[in-house]
Amino acid sequence: MVRRVLSLTSGRIAVVILVLVALLALCGPWLAPQDPLATSGNTLASASGAHWLGTDYLGRDVFSRLLDGSRISVLGSLEVALMALVVGAVPGILSVYSGRAFEWLTLRLADTLVALPFLLFAIAVIALLGNGITQAMLVTGALVSPLFYRVSRAATLAVARSPYVEAAIVSGASVGWIVRRHVWVKVLPPIAVALAQTIGVGFVIVSSLTFLGIGVQPPAPTWGGLLASDLGYLSHQPWAPVAPALLIMVTVWACNLLADAIRDVSGEAGRALVDRRRARSRTSTSAPVPVGGSR
Repeated sequence: MVRRVLSLTSGRIAVVILVLVALLALCGPWLAPQDPLATSGNTLASASGAHWLGTDYLGRDVFSRLLDGSRISVLGSLEVALMALVVGAVPGILSVYSGRAFEWLTLRLADTLVALPFLLFAIAVIALLGNGITQAMLVTGALVSPLFYRVSRAATLAVARSPYVEAAIVSGASVGWIVRRHVWVKVLPPIAVALAQTIGVGFVIVSSLTFLGIGVQPPAPTWGGLLASDLGYLSHQPWAPVAPALLIMVTVWACNLLADAIRDVSGEAGRALVDRRRARSRTSTSAPVPVGGSR
C-alpha cells in the first residue's frame, strides 16, 4: 500500500508535508534561533534579520515560538488518533464475533459517544482533572472513537460473510486466528483512511483548545495559542496570524490528502489502478519499433 500511495502525486505531496511537520515536532525546539520564552522590550516588531517573523506583544520571537509549539500540536493530534484507534477499532472487530450482548453494548456506547459534544466534554474533563493537554486529548480520542468502531465493524461484517471465513469457522478456527489471518488485512485500508482523517481532526481539536487557552499552561507556545494572541493586535501586525493559521491549514489539508490517496489505492480502486498501469506498461513494451525511415 505504501508504494501505491507514493505512486500518486497527491500521496507524495501529503507525505512530504507530513514528514516536514514531524521533523518540526522533533527538531523544532533545537532549531529555534532564540529562546521562545524570553521576553524583551522590542515588542510587536516587524520581520527582520534578528526576528524572521517579528516579535509578539511581550517581545518574544514569533518564529522560535512557532518551532517550539509544533511539538505540542503534533503530539496532541497523535494522542487523539491513537486513542480513537484503540478504543474504536478493537471493539468494532470483536463485536462481530463476541455475541449479541457485546454487540448491543458496544453499539449503544458508540451511539452515546457520538451524541456527546467532544469539545465541551474535553473542557469539562480539564476542569475536573486539571489543565493538561494529555488528558484532554485522551478523552477527545475516546469521543472520536465511534468513527473507527463503525469503519472496522463494517469492514469486518463484509469479510465475515465471505465463504473462506465461514469455512474457517466450520473447521474450528479460533476468532483470534481468523482476525489475524483474514479480517485484519481487509480492515486495515479503511482504518488507515480513518486514521489519516482523525489526525487532521486532532490538529483542529488541539488548535481549538489551545486557541481558547485550554490544555496548555502559559507561556508554553502552541499554534492555536499563537493564533489567539496575534488576533488581539491586528491593528499593529495584521499579518501576524498568517503563519500559525497557514501551518494548521496545510497540515490538516495534507492529512485529508493522504486519506484520499489511501482510499484511491485500496480495495477495488487500488486493484483497478494497478491493472491500468500494468496494461500501459505492456503496451509500451510491446509497441513495434519502426525500422528505417521514409523516402
